[in-house]
Amino acid sequence: MASTTPIDTPPARPVQRKRARPKAPGRAGDKIFLGLSRGSGILLLVIMASIAAFLTYRATLAVSKDQGNFFTTLDWNPVGDKPVFGIAVLLFGTVVSSIIAMAIAVPIAVGIALFISHYAPRKLAAPLAYVVDLLAAVPSIVYGIWGALFLVPYLEGLNLWLDQFFGWTYVLDKTEVGVARSLFTVGILLAIMILPIVTSVSREVFLQVPRMNEEAALALGATRWEVIRLSVLPFGRSGVISASMLGLGRALGETMAVATVLSPSFLISAHVLNPGGGTFAQNIAAKFDEADQFGRDALIASGLVLFILTLLVNGAARLIIARRKEYSGANA
Repeated sequence: MASTTPIDTPPARPVQRKRARPKAPGRAGDKIFLGLSRGSGILLLVIMASIAAFLTYRATLAVSKDQGNFFTTLDWNPVGDKPVFGIAVLLFGTVVSSIIAMAIAVPIAVGIALFISHYAPRKLAAPLAYVVDLLAAVPSIVYGIWGALFLVPYLEGLNLWLDQFFGWTYVLDKTEVGVARSLFTVGILLAIMILPIVTSVSREVFLQVPRMNEEAALALGATRWEVIRLSVLPFGRSGVISASMLGLGRALGETMAVATVLSPSFLISAHVLNPGGGTFAQNIAAKFDEADQFGRDALIASGLVLFILTLLVNGAARLIIARRKEYSGANA
């Protein structure tokens, strides 16, 4: 009888079923958040475009009937038989008062920020930073009332002193007698108002300086001031500039405080101590209620110029921030 040898057959491989891939937790939430974020960004652009379109339309109606040059006329009379109005005085006053405010506020703000971040003891730094930040919460009208009742009377002596010793500069030559309701007073008031913004942003930038850079400078024998000059200030230069631009944006559009302090007049004078002058926001606040439909269109035209000016300032600040990735949020 022939023997049969069993043939070895390979064992059957178990059938591998593809498991359903579990949904990543939070994926639906991510999509919702992305949609809301994108929608918010688009909504903001739509709002800005709507504001620009509204201002442009109303400004076109007014400028088309202006009997003078909108950019060079030194008068504001849109209710006459021949409407004549221009923004020359308003543009001059807005820019000059903002420059005065920046020249006063930025050095003081940088000094306060350096003191809080590198000199003051911790027990003093925190309350001082809180007090500085609290100044930003004070309403504009409160600053205006304080400026009209306290700052204006007490600045008359300073104006006379500046006229006596620095009148040769022509800018600080006081040629008219009157209370200190001038662009110089407005600049000082605006400097106080933008001080918290510039100080807070500069302080946060100085606190981001790498500790190793400061320790390396100290190890090489540098003094505290040399550390700040060689390590802190170069690192925070872009941040200080952007903070200054943000403060400038507020100074350009400040309304109630300026309207309360300034004695308006449609004259351009390089003597900043003389009473008079005007700004875009102050002129709109002072004349809007009493203006007719065409007068309001003229005020809206001046508001369009202020709108463009503010956008340019904030755009410049954004470009400066974008030059340094650590400030733009790219590494977040």
